[in-house]
Amino acid sequence: MDEATELSMTIAQVVQRLKGSHLHSQLEKQAKECLHKPEIKLECLKDDVRNYLKNTGWERALQNAVYRELHVLPPPSHPAAPPQHMKEPLVYMRKAQASWENRILKSLNSMCTELGVPLARKRPAHEQRELISKWNEMGTDEPDLSRFRPVYAPKDFLEVLISLRNPNHNCSDEASSRSHWGLIQVPLGVRDVREMREGFSELGLMTGQLGIDDHTHVPPDLFEAEHVRIGKRVLSERDSAAAQQYSRQGCPTGLRADLWALILNCTNEPEDIMHYEQLKSGVINHDLLVDNLIYKDVKLTASNDDYYFVFEDYLYQVLLCFSRDTAVLEHFRYNSATPPKSYIQGKQGVEGYAVVYPPNGVIPFHGFSMYVAPLCFLYNEPARLYRIFREMYLRYFFRLHSISSSPSGIVSLCLQFEKLLQTHLPQLFYHLREIGAQPLRIAFKWMVRAFSGYLSTDQLLLLWDRILGYDSLEIVAALAAAVFAYRAENLMEVMSLAAAEAVLADLSTLKVMPLLQIFLFATTI
Repeated sequence: MDEATELSMTIAQVVQRLKGSHLHSQLEKQAKECLHKPEIKLECLKDDVRNYLKNTGWERALQNAVYRELHVLPPPSHPAAPPQHMKEPLVYMRKAQASWENRILKSLNSMCTELGVPLARKRPAHEQRELISKWNEMGTDEPDLSRFRPVYAPKDFLEVLISLRNPNHNCSDEASSRSHWGLIQVPLGVRDVREMREGFSELGLMTGQLGIDDHTHVPPDLFEAEHVRIGKRVLSERDSAAAQQYSRQGCPTGLRADLWALILNCTNEPEDIMHYEQLKSGVINHDLLVDNLIYKDVKLTASNDDYYFVFEDYLYQVLLCFSRDTAVLEHFRYNSATPPKSYIQGKQGVEGYAVVYPPNGVIPFHGFSMYVAPLCFLYNEPARLYRIFREMYLRYFFRLHSISSSPSGIVSLCLQFEKLLQTHLPQLFYHLREIGAQPLRIAFKWMVRAFSGYLSTDQLLLLWDRILGYDSLEIVAALAAAVFAYRAENLMEVMSLAAAEAVLADLSTLKVMPLLQIFLFATTI
């Protein structure tokens, strides 16, 4: 498509998405109300109404909504392209994802059959009353979860990614000296260090950064004071694009919650609170099998984490509501995955009786709750916390557990990590490969969680600042490679996978920004 056609299709797509939204009705209401104001003249009605909306902040709200849509929606595909092409253009990726989904669903159904537990049931009245009474202290409940197991763990998913092959690609074409030593053997275009330096230029050595302890050419105190001043100005302007650009240099602790909400265009409106309460009501009325998977995951992960165990109640509230949120289904339009379906009892295989299960189409896996846990440090209102998490998931986190060719997808991140490491630390890569300690087998669990649960919380939030600022997960792959570079000397001495894992077992003392800067900008090409 030519540029003009693509632009017109994007505009039509955004307009269609915003029509019928709450913002659309609010704009209409404000436009009608302003007609009664004396400053609105009939002879220049259009300009006067536009100026009124601009002066009252509604134009900015519309700009932020458009900006959000442009970030969430994929670029418009060719009119003749089939719908599945928008989800994932590569056929072999779509097939691999479908096969993986069948495995997950089979695992869930077998658990359901083995345990004799229905996928969903209406709670009896006494259970509903009990759940209402302990809604804010669900962490004190100790249900018997010994029979339940996670549907899958990240290591199971890694094995699927390792087996991926492009049937049209002949690996023998590559010269042996240039062959890829890693586990991911699919030909995807990923950025090297030189390209990442251009794309992440604000992380350069000469740019002030929150999260750098040593002295740069700008005294840290002076930079931080000025950065906070600019941050307050950005918040006062209510500009999502400006907030996103600002967060590339890190968000001050006191402003981070509001800046992230602005970037994600998450307003804490009454309708958001009402939506959360409706989801809560759904949790109270019906019990789902996946609820047990959520309980189990929180108990196995966040509850045992020194940083996050205090947020156990929040995690249950957010994740149980998330499982009921049918608004999440919308992201399957641009996600390579397809929501799993179940059938009403006795109607197996009859498409008219198929229902998406769980209602949001997302089956939680081991470690899923760690996507929510860090956000609990920023938001203490459950409705707002929920809204931020849902938007983070719809923009970023879903890409970490679905098979796709997206540059921010987990397949590309794994390949990028391996190529960065092989290019800049070939001796280390070769040594680890020879002793059976492929680097990706160690780093995958970090990347699939975007380092949640591995870095200290302050460092993790600095990393997530940059994910939001650059609207990309590529920095996760760069950090994983930087961690190996930092521990390279120790890793060269290990002689087994277990020993390599021991060297990299504790990342809680690492400083994210110095590691990234040194790896990306102080490495010779």
